[in-house]
Amino acid sequence: MRVVPEGSIVRSTLKALLQPKRLMPILAVCAPLVIAQRAFSRDPLSVPLGILMCVAFVTVAPVTWRVLFPEGLEFSHGAVRLALYAAVGAGTVLSVGAAVPKVLGMGATLLTERHSLLIAVALFAVGGWGLGRDIGMERRLHDLTREAELAQLLALRSHLDPHFLFNTLNAIAEWCRQDPEVGERAVLQLSSILRTVLDAVRIRAWPLDRELELVRTLFALHLLRDPGLFELELAVPEGVGQISVPPMLLLPLAENAVKHGPASGHRGRIHLSAERQNGALRIRLENPGPYKGPREGSAGVPTVEKRLSLAYAGQASLRLEGRGERTRAEVVLPIEGPVPGVMT
Repeated sequence: MRVVPEGSIVRSTLKALLQPKRLMPILAVCAPLVIAQRAFSRDPLSVPLGILMCVAFVTVAPVTWRVLFPEGLEFSHGAVRLALYAAVGAGTVLSVGAAVPKVLGMGATLLTERHSLLIAVALFAVGGWGLGRDIGMERRLHDLTREAELAQLLALRSHLDPHFLFNTLNAIAEWCRQDPEVGERAVLQLSSILRTVLDAVRIRAWPLDRELELVRTLFALHLLRDPGLFELELAVPEGVGQISVPPMLLLPLAENAVKHGPASGHRGRIHLSAERQNGALRIRLENPGPYKGPREGSAGVPTVEKRLSLAYAGQASLRLEGRGERTRAEVVLPIEGPVPGVMT
């Protein structure tokens, strides 16, 4: 089970520093320093220099800490990384607080006085440690939360497969008593479904065509026993079937469409369509029967919602609505497919 990597440490750290919960305390510390720099310094460039020192320290220190200690400070690191961290701090302070004023020909200022530079080195070390540690811990907490969600999702998926299997086996047992030929055909179709499901469990994504094949086989199983239970209508333009989707994403929706539609006495047409629209893949599944809202204790729809959230990082959606005496489930997916690196 893997999570999506955070990408560039520099970019993610700078983005985290701009969050209000960190930016406000940073400004609360830096603003008085710049004001004091202005009050106790006569050089006209004292304020821009004070701002430059604050910006340099706030950006360089936490980035350096996270690069050197991505998993946090551990004794196994020894003194080498700590020495390197101190060297970067001293180099940054001396570059901005001593070299820049000398190049610009500036006079003495509060923040560039010798003792102030020693304090600046200490602030760099402590501030970088505090901010970098906080950002790193937040990232690890995010990863742990995501792993917990993935574990819950896999548990729901493992529940879905036996649930479907047991219901189908019970139906086949009844068909075998009433019509052995129908029972034999049902066993063959169930075998096909199980092979497909076993493939689906091991992969992150597959073409929409394979997902539709699985759904059609499910519908065919229901029609074996009662050929007039419903009419299946498919509308998938050429090329759309090659778009990647999470495996077994539509299976719970297809089960619900039969269970709460034709199997509950609402005979009619089940319509399944997929199309490209505004840079997204839009899948619609309609069944006869009025929509009665979320059902307490249902695992199918919550499973689909969790999978969409994890697979597409919040960029996909599922909507259920009533359309007169019919129910529509609409799934909208990014055309690029699931986020790389996440088991869905």
